[in-house]
Amino acid sequence: MTRPEPPLPPELSPRRRGRPGRQRRPGQRRRRWWKVLLLAVLILLVLLAVAVAGTFVWADGKLVKVAAITDYSGRPANGPGTNWLIVGSDSRAGLTARQEQDLHVGSDSGLNTDTIMVLHQGANGPVLMSIPRDSYVDIPGHGKDKINAAFALGGAPLLVRTVELDTGIRLDHYTEVGFTGVVRIVDALGGVPICLAHPVVDAKSGADLKAGCQTLDGTESLQLLRTRYSLPDSDLSRIQNQQQFLSAMAKQVVDPGTWLNPFTLYPFLNACLASLTVDQDTGLWTLGQFGRQMHAVSGSGGKRVTVPLATQDYTTPSGASAVLWSPSGSAALFAEIQNDRPVTAEANPEGTAGSS
Repeated sequence: MTRPEPPLPPELSPRRRGRPGRQRRPGQRRRRWWKVLLLAVLILLVLLAVAVAGTFVWADGKLVKVAAITDYSGRPANGPGTNWLIVGSDSRAGLTARQEQDLHVGSDSGLNTDTIMVLHQGANGPVLMSIPRDSYVDIPGHGKDKINAAFALGGAPLLVRTVELDTGIRLDHYTEVGFTGVVRIVDALGGVPICLAHPVVDAKSGADLKAGCQTLDGTESLQLLRTRYSLPDSDLSRIQNQQQFLSAMAKQVVDPGTWLNPFTLYPFLNACLASLTVDQDTGLWTLGQFGRQMHAVSGSGGKRVTVPLATQDYTTPSGASAVLWSPSGSAALFAEIQNDRPVTAEANPEGTAGSS
């Protein structure tokens, strides 16, 4: 009878010695590390996508919205392209006592607007049209008055209806920012680079800005935007400055340095969420499109215009100073925007400020 062979020592076991066909080669080890590295990169990309999506959903859900745009009898028909109404209110809410002192404003809680613009996005490039706040127009249900009175009388809904009925331009979106919002947003961006052709010194707004290229902080930006009394053409010169400043700020907003730097992105988003009021159909994606168009309007394909005027020295029946639109010039401009045709109105001449 054959006796079984004794087991081999562990060090001589086939499992310990390994089989020739299963030995790992240097190339196989490298491939294994590439797989680990690729997996790690994929996991990081997924986490980044989740973080971006989460931020988008969070910010989109926190936007302050108002029923600014509603349907009504006699509303202008839908036209090609997209139109935004941009409103700058003089709300002081949130300003510190020092900021009120620097800006030379009181703590007035009334509802007023110093800036009214229409941004049109269409096949012929973006157009930014400013409407002088002292334009003497028909306000639905209130007779004739200066257009900024519509905002004071009925807030965003009445102002939207007034602009639509007096221009014939159907508005798709609404965005509003107050004094405090300008300061917060500009400071969150780290300032706005801009070039001033001349010094801007104005006792009423508190502006004391030198000529040349510089970066304005939030308070200085608002001082520039509010300055009109010391400018050669008062409110019309201020409109030019406002258009050029908004284009410069939009350039900062769409800059990759804003969106790729979390230390800039999140303060900027927080400032926007705390400062902007939009219509009910506007979300974060829509605001992104708005920002890109505001940036593009200062390029070769964009145009900045002001409603053509018949006179800047009209006196209303109540004795207030106002401006009157040119019947033919304004009608032509409004029709071009509403029907997305090339705008033939002359671009605004260079004012005090220009985007860098």
